[in-house]
Amino acid sequence: RLVFDTTSPEGFAEALSFATNYFNANKSGYGLNDADLAVVIVARHSSTAFAYTDAMWTKHGALLAQRAGVLDPKTKQAPTVNVHRARIDGLINRGAHLAVCQMATRNHAGIIAKAGGTDTDSVYKELVANLVGNAHMVPAGVVAVNRAQERGYSLVHGG
Repeated sequence: RLVFDTTSPEGFAEALSFATNYFNANKSGYGLNDADLAVVIVARHSSTAFAYTDAMWTKHGALLAQRAGVLDPKTKQAPTVNVHRARIDGLINRGAHLAVCQMATRNHAGIIAKAGGTDTDSVYKELVANLVGNAHMVPAGVVAVNRAQERGYSLVHGG
C-alpha cells in the first residue's frame, strides 16, 4: 500500500513514474498482480490540475498552467490538454486512485471565475464533474495523506 503526496507538477510526474515502477517491480520481482496492490496518488497544491480532464485543460489551460507553473513540453506554451493523461489512464487501468484536493480545486475555481467574470461555485462544480477516471475529491490533500497513513499506507513524497 503506497500513497504518493504530490504538490508540484514535477512531483506529480515523478509519482506517476514511481507508481508505475511499483506495479512493475512487484509483478516481476514478487509475482504480485496489480489487484494485489493499493496505490493512491494525492494531487494537491500545484499538482491538483492534473486530476482534471482534457476538457478542462482545453477550456482553462492558460489559467491552470499559470497557477501550476507548467508548460506543454512539446509546444512550450500553456497546455490545452492534460499532459499526463495517458500515464494517468494507464495507472488507473492498473487500479491506482487519485485523491484530489478540494481546497486547491476551490482555489482554481476562484481564479478561473474571477478571470471569466462568473461565480466560483459554478466553476467548482464544473471542475469536480470533470475529474479523470478513478479520481475522488477529498476535503484537503494533506488530510488524505494523513488518513491513508492511518490505514497502513506507506508515504512517498513526490514533491
